[in-house]
Amino acid sequence: MSKCLIVTGGGRGIGAEVSRKAAKQGYSVCVNFHRDQTSAQKLVRELEENGANALAYQADVSQEEEVEALFQTVEKDLGTPEALVNNAGILDLQTRVDGMDAERIQRIFAVNVTGSFLCAREAVKRMSTKYGGKGGSIVNLSSGAAKYGSPGEYVDYAASKAAIDTLTIGLAKEVAEEGIRVNAVRPGFIDTEIHQSGGEPDRMERVRPLVPMKRVGQAEEVADAIMWLLSDKASYTTGTILDVSGGR
Repeated sequence: MSKCLIVTGGGRGIGAEVSRKAAKQGYSVCVNFHRDQTSAQKLVRELEENGANALAYQADVSQEEEVEALFQTVEKDLGTPEALVNNAGILDLQTRVDGMDAERIQRIFAVNVTGSFLCAREAVKRMSTKYGGKGGSIVNLSSGAAKYGSPGEYVDYAASKAAIDTLTIGLAKEVAEEGIRVNAVRPGFIDTEIHQSGGEPDRMERVRPLVPMKRVGQAEEVADAIMWLLSDKASYTTGTILDVSGGR
């Protein structure tokens, strides 16, 4: 029987690459999406055409009842999840802190932080041996912004990702004896569509010189790191934050 994986924000970018790689390794995959149903359903068709068991499911991870419904549906249609990738995340137009209002800050934290907490909570309830589960693995998506702060761009996003680092370390220690490993990947400058949300689609060209390897990363390179952390090859790895950043 195949393992079941939930990838939040799984229809595009890093999430889509994780979904593809997991399906190739025999996982049943739930591709969660919030708004972009077209991309999620297209990806699921691709996975199914390649012989995988896959499901696209709409849920806003910042909403508790929607997260609960997501996990309940996955459990019914794909089986008990044994792996979770907390990939869903948003940012807003580049601005300084003195240009941010409360609504923006709350929205960023609701998706990036509250969403990751809620999904992790539901995963633990199903994976933990404390609840009769068989164990599992959670990988959270942090960001190099957590280390550098993203001044003049989006300090709110950076702060939300720093919270993900702390969630990873704390939760890993809470559930280490319950068969669950919790780790994070901290990508550097990765060529994905998220930069359009910040108002600078060509941002990667500007920041390329800041990377010691003098190139930006690709989504599949981050996905490879995530898949290793999910796998049994990382069986003694928990509470770890793995930088995938070209040396930065």
